[in-house]
Amino acid sequence: MLDLPNTSIIEGNAIRWGQIGAGPPLVAIHGTPFSSQVWRRIVPHLCDRRTVYYFDLAGYGQSEMRADQDVSLGVQNRILAGLLQEWGLERPDILAHDFGGATALRGYYLDGLRYASLTIFDAVALAPWGSPFVQHVRHHEAAFAGMPAYMHDAMLRAYLQTAAHKLLSEEALQIYAAPWTGPVGQPAFYRQIAQMDQRFTDEVEGLYDRMDCPVTVLWGAEDGWIPMAKGQELASRLTARPMTPIPNAGHLVQEDAPEAIVAAVLRTIA
Repeated sequence: MLDLPNTSIIEGNAIRWGQIGAGPPLVAIHGTPFSSQVWRRIVPHLCDRRTVYYFDLAGYGQSEMRADQDVSLGVQNRILAGLLQEWGLERPDILAHDFGGATALRGYYLDGLRYASLTIFDAVALAPWGSPFVQHVRHHEAAFAGMPAYMHDAMLRAYLQTAAHKLLSEEALQIYAAPWTGPVGQPAFYRQIAQMDQRFTDEVEGLYDRMDCPVTVLWGAEDGWIPMAKGQELASRLTARPMTPIPNAGHLVQEDAPEAIVAAVLRTIA
């Protein structure tokens, strides 16, 4: 497990974060419905070459969860910008997945953040997105938030498994489910789904253009959440380099093929 001993107040949210390693900075940004623990099998292979910063998005993982909290994509890029300022980082390498990809792209095109490199995979970046489950929860958030715990726990574990192509271990399921259980975590889970709004990618999608840093786009070939065609389109917008498919990997590449992410980052920062 990655340790997150630090807390910063950004945009009124208590954000938990940690760092490890030595060398130039690299910031890892997780997606939904996960936490920075998705990097636990990846960061140890990078920290001899980079000082790796990782954090839990607002409303996720160990970061603050509260009623009526804004945890949408509209706030996450501003939190990223605030963290980079607090850490004193002007041009870090970025590793981003899913909502983390949207956060990094919004930070670049809307907030003027600049990166030494971007390794992005299975990102929420191009319309349309949002599964039928997401759309249903958005219309019935209160009903889901108030479900009996045993029903919520079963649904949560089933939902997490759909992100991976391979069978998730019991350890992984427990790690990813734990923040979303109990009287605080359960409503927080449905809160973040209810705030999934495509307008936050629509408002930046038209700005996508070649970035001023090396960009590597990876995609799980078996991603059942966001089809690989979206990865190919995203790569064509951001870089001259083609997208790299990852065989036998679903949306949660960190579990299905962590070695592919490590190899891609090492090639990029080399």
